[in-house]
Order: sequence, then structure tokens, then C-alpha cells
Amino acid sequence: MNKAKIAWITDTTASLSKEFIEKHHIHVIPLHVVINDEFYKETIDITEQEFYERMKNEEGKFQTSQPSINDFVELYNKLKENYDCGIAIHASSLLTGTYQSSVMAAGMEDFKLFAIDSQTGSYPLSYLIKKGIDLVDQGLDAQEVVNQLNALRDHTRLYLVPSNLDQLHKSGRVSGGQKILASLFNIKPILSIEDGAAKIKDKVRTEKKAFAWLVNQLTEDLATKTVRKVAVVHANHFEKAAQLEKMVNESFPHIETEKMMLITVAGVHTGVGTLGLSWVCE
Repeated sequence: MNKAKIAWITDTTASLSKEFIEKHHIHVIPLHVVINDEFYKETIDITEQEFYERMKNEEGKFQTSQPSINDFVELYNKLKENYDCGIAIHASSLLTGTYQSSVMAAGMEDFKLFAIDSQTGSYPLSYLIKKGIDLVDQGLDAQEVVNQLNALRDHTRLYLVPSNLDQLHKSGRVSGGQKILASLFNIKPILSIEDGAAKIKDKVRTEKKAFAWLVNQLTEDLATKTVRKVAVVHANHFEKAAQLEKMVNESFPHIETEKMMLITVAGVHTGVGTLGLSWVCE
């Protein structure tokens, strides 16, 4: 029996390198970033770094927008000519409607699609895609791959520490009173992406305590699970990201680390200077 030809589909929240995308022929649909009502295709018209620099230096509205369903319709119309089916892994459906648009477009084009709501984004999403490609290479069929990746979702971790509450306040995530109190007492909320949504996991007084909290979460997971790699995510704050990476390297010299820019769909709410850690438990 001939092996099914599988297309891989994702979106720009996946934090994949251009080299990896090209090597594995991954079809990436861009989300849009919106600056003062002007639309830019993420990673095509504007990089994450450029977006954060503009957010830091310009007044106005900074938002994100999901891809048009037509982008997916066009893609699936082409893919069905050359592929038997597709596996699509998208950012959490609670954070963006991209997953829903992808599924709907595949139905409109009668393209056989195995769709996964990753319930996350950034590094964990890239991990799921890489793991899926490995599983296909090992000979698993599309449904078996999807089952394994769905089981992995509960083992992903993504923690974010906003540098301040300005952007969370603008996006309606915190009230004005909370913002003032946090500024007065230097309180830093720690956000976690869990079950597809952003939740305030804890609140600490200083950045130093926030970093210690992040490392402690990793320590707790390592007591019972295997973690091979940790991503230090940041919203255009290379210096602080290097400090956090150094802490992880000193505490866990056997674990590989990588610094990566925080996806704008998260950064538009958490703001410039956000820092965080992400990993997947195996």
C-alpha cells in the first residue's frame, strides 16, 4: 500500500525558522498585525522585532487579526492537487479564530484535513509540528500522529511575565486600579497559557522573584518528567532574555536552551519587554 502524501499546515504563531519551513515544505498562513488600523502580514510585511519596536516608540492601537478564510481556501484548493490529506496545527482557538477558519476552508474545498487545536502558541506549537514530522517519518499514519500530538498538549508549558501592565490594561485584561496598584508595589503577574487560555498563575513583587518562580516551575517538572529543551521567549528584550537564559543554563547545564521572539498575538496583550519560559515535558 502506498504511503499517503501528507501536507503540513500551520500559521505564523508557530515560531518556526525559515530554514525549517523550507526544508519540510510547511505551508504557513500569516496572521495580521494591525497598527493604527493598517494591516501587515506577520513575518512577511513586518517582523516581530519591528512590531515591538513600533509598539515601544509609537502611540496608537496595536492589535492582531486572524487570516482571511480565503487564504485557507486558496491554499487547500492547491494542496488537494498534490496531497492525499493535510495535518494542520494552529494556535489556540481561544486566542485566535485561525483554527476555525482552517477547518471551515478545508470543508469548503473538500480537502481531507486532520486539524489540531494546539491550545497554545510560540515554542510549544513549533515543538508539536517538529514532533509530528518525526512521527510521520517513523511510519505512523495521519490519525496516529494526531492522536499522539493531542496527548502531548497537556504537557506543554508557556509562562509569560509582562514588563508592565500598560498593554494588558489597554487590551482590557486588567483594570486601571489594578494597574496603578501594581505600579506602586512593583507587582508582576505571571501568566500561563493553559487549556488554550491565558490565566494569571501568580503575582510576585520583583523581576528577580519572577525569574526564580519560572526556574522553580521547571525544577518541579524535572522532578518527575524529562525536558530536553527550554525556550526563553521575549518581546524585544535581548539583554534580559540573556540573563534569564543564563539562570536556566546555570541551574540545568544538561538542558538545551534557545532564545526566541514572543509571537505578536501574545505580545500585543502583554507588551514590549515581556519575558518568559517555555518547554514541553516528555
